[in-house]
Amino acid sequence: MYATTETLATTPAAQGGRSRWLALYTLCAGMLMIVLDVTVVNVALPAIQDDLGFTSSSLAWVVNAYLIAFGGLLLLAGRLGDLLGRRNVFTAGLVVFTAASVLCGLARSQEVLVIARFIQGVGGALTSAVILGMIVTLFPEPREQAKAIGMYAFVASAGGSIGLLAGGVLTQAISWHWIFFVNLPIGVLTTVLALRLIEKDKGLGLGRGTDVPGAVLITGSLMVGVFTIVKPAAELGWTAPRTLVLAGVTLVLLAAFIVREATAANPLVPLRIFRSRTLTGANLVQALSSSGMFGIFFLGSLYLQRVLGYDALEIGLAFLPTTVVMGLLSVKYSEKLVMRFGPRRPLIAGLSLIVVGLALFTQAPVGGNYFVHVLPVLALLGLGGGICFPALMGLSMSDVKPEDAGLASGLIGTMGEVGAALGLAILATLSATRTATSTKSPLEALTAGYHFSFGVAAAIVAASVAIAATVMRPAKQATATEDPKPELLCEAA
Repeated sequence: MYATTETLATTPAAQGGRSRWLALYTLCAGMLMIVLDVTVVNVALPAIQDDLGFTSSSLAWVVNAYLIAFGGLLLLAGRLGDLLGRRNVFTAGLVVFTAASVLCGLARSQEVLVIARFIQGVGGALTSAVILGMIVTLFPEPREQAKAIGMYAFVASAGGSIGLLAGGVLTQAISWHWIFFVNLPIGVLTTVLALRLIEKDKGLGLGRGTDVPGAVLITGSLMVGVFTIVKPAAELGWTAPRTLVLAGVTLVLLAAFIVREATAANPLVPLRIFRSRTLTGANLVQALSSSGMFGIFFLGSLYLQRVLGYDALEIGLAFLPTTVVMGLLSVKYSEKLVMRFGPRRPLIAGLSLIVVGLALFTQAPVGGNYFVHVLPVLALLGLGGGICFPALMGLSMSDVKPEDAGLASGLIGTMGEVGAALGLAILATLSATRTATSTKSPLEALTAGYHFSFGVAAAIVAASVAIAATVMRPAKQATATEDPKPELLCEAA
């Protein structure tokens, strides 16, 4: 199998059939609320700007405040789950996120909204960082684990496109305030279900990992790094003095963190966890694939809006095929593919389909037809994502000890978030630069900028294919699937 077979003996949920799946649905509901929030807000940004008087530059802080807190705290949140109990951290995050969502909805000033968004990011990090670790503990058997991770991967990767549709509906039908208010009933219900369905686990205790200096260094490094990506690098350029200074601070803090973890008696992140080529490779693939995919959802939305003239609701509907295809594969077929071929081959195949889709997007012209130039791309992205992301999630948790499950879960989430921020900043900057230097008509110049970024995104994801093919190898536990029972092969086929 590709995750540890050890379970927490004190977790009845891990022993009962129906209760485990109800617990999984609860975890996925919490993740969906977090994921939806990112793209729901993107759709509502114009309405927020008009209502609260944001300038074009200050409006970015509605997104960046959340991103900095979320990306900066994921790794620490994952480790806190191991130390304090993952259910405790999950439910605490839900409470913080839900309360901050209400504050966002009530905001009548720029300052209140930005502060509330930062608090939302804290809650989002606490909630999402421990989910994958809880899933692999609940489902130690390989076939069930593959199916459970498929559901989680669908929510984590396709939930964003659902947010585009939900954001368009809520913003146009009611007001932007309701994109935040809708989190209140969802958050309360999910918290109640989590307390009832997920058995409380006993963490290792703060004495096993109270590495305060390490926590400060890595959180500071991630926050400064994400801030550098989304603010000065995106606005002033990658070689601007302010960008270089902050990038230097990020690297110094990261180097200090590594030194600290190598010498601390109870490190926050035991460096031994990186001895696994599979774990290290999975995190590199996560960072690169997130860079390409997240940036394309953003720039693809801009292409539909600025070039093809779509409104918010039409953009959400346009991306719906990606969600449908990804959901069908993730929930119904991903575990069968993993059981039949192992996780590595579906990972490579899915990433390759994403590369083809991104390359195809470079051919979408001015005045393009949705069914000819856009739908095939979105179908390929959904197909590739539905195949590769469940396999990647499974590989990222392979060879992970139960006491490190929260850390590994937070690590893969951190790499995805930082990768997404980096990819968005790079692709958006490259697109804007190519558009500004083009001598074509305005729409042709816009399209040329998008084409260039789509091509770069394809190259980035292609690099992740190379890593998956050369660096990663199936975990030792996966060998248990090499000689499966005949009936399992028949069922998987």
